[in-house]
Amino acid sequence: MSPEPKDLLTVGEVAARTGVAPSALRFYEAEGLITAERNGGNQRMYRRHMLRRISLILAARRLGIPLAEVAVVFGTLPADRAPSHRDWVRVSRVWKSELEDRRRYIMNLERQLIACIGCGCLSMRSCDLLNPADELGTRGQGPVRLDEPD
Repeated sequence: MSPEPKDLLTVGEVAARTGVAPSALRFYEAEGLITAERNGGNQRMYRRHMLRRISLILAARRLGIPLAEVAVVFGTLPADRAPSHRDWVRVSRVWKSELEDRRRYIMNLERQLIACIGCGCLSMRSCDLLNPADELGTRGQGPVRLDEPD
């Protein structure tokens, strides 16, 4: 079944709607994150439902989720039709746990940013209490206190 013409958007229309440069759209297509069709004039045409994928790519990028992880999740979605609500619910479950972990980490960082984070710098007064002589260095690299549970 061929999509209605109004369901097909040009590269320029998609770029204008999403704020993503045409070169980035081609990159996402090359990476298998989005798909395009060609019209009679060999111009790329995107189905309207690709706008959601592109928007999720932007959101994932903003959250620091690597494109490789986005590709894995998108690989479970149909490329030939608009994903159903059930498809999106399934995909959201994949990211839910990771997003919750990231949320906890950010909240912990926010609380501890003005205190010792266990990085080994020993430059704050609280370091003497929470990380004397960099004892936390034996637990791992980097800001080990940020990885502690709430």
